[in-house]
Amino acid sequence: MLTMVQSLGRISIGWLQEIGASFLILLGALLRKPRPLKGLSLIIDQLYAVGVLSLVIIVVSAAFIGMVVALQGYNTLVKFGASSELGPLVALSVARELGPVVAALLFAGRAGSALTAEIALMKATDQLAGMSMMAVDPLKRIIAPRFWAGFLSLPMLTIIFDAVAIYSAFLVGVKWLGLDNGIFWSNMQATVNFYGDIINGVIKSVVFGFFVTWIAVYQGYQSEPTSEGMAAATTRTVVYASLMILGLDFILTTMMMGSW
Repeated sequence: MLTMVQSLGRISIGWLQEIGASFLILLGALLRKPRPLKGLSLIIDQLYAVGVLSLVIIVVSAAFIGMVVALQGYNTLVKFGASSELGPLVALSVARELGPVVAALLFAGRAGSALTAEIALMKATDQLAGMSMMAVDPLKRIIAPRFWAGFLSLPMLTIIFDAVAIYSAFLVGVKWLGLDNGIFWSNMQATVNFYGDIINGVIKSVVFGFFVTWIAVYQGYQSEPTSEGMAAATTRTVVYASLMILGLDFILTTMMMGSW
């Protein structure tokens, strides 16, 4: 019994230490953000690395998801004579849930893992230690630009995801299945609320971007300076970020629906 209590205590203390270290890194990234002029190039470089280079997987995935939702939705709605409601169905599904969640999961798998691997490699090759010896703050030079770039990228990628998915659904519903063009768009405009649906989805993407990037930079910065440590840190980033996205999605959806 005593051994179990000791093991539980060690695990709890380890978790508390890890949470404390992650908050210290987050605080350092927030307080040591790059200067508007000098650090702008660092943030732009990282925006390209984590944002622009993620566009391909975001656009391709959004196109296929939009087409699948349109096909599945049409086959269900036509049974009830409500095929004209395909536009609102797709728009609400994508704007509220599929856009923020799927884009965040793809972002975690592509950009989050890349951020972790890059920072972990810098640590394994003593680049971070070398910066500290030259009086260059790694949090300001390495962590902060990547954190802000990831935080800013995901909402923009989510908006692109939504637009591509809805247009792909339009191609399937109108051009392939023969729905009326005007009815598709007019019903969508009449049903979708800008603040209640679109803005809430963007808010979700902002929250997801914050936590996914935080997890990615923390796991890279705290990784073991070995090849095994790099692999383990990258795996933890994808797993923790994915679970965090799904958990936060439930909490945010509950709050936005007014259940709390």
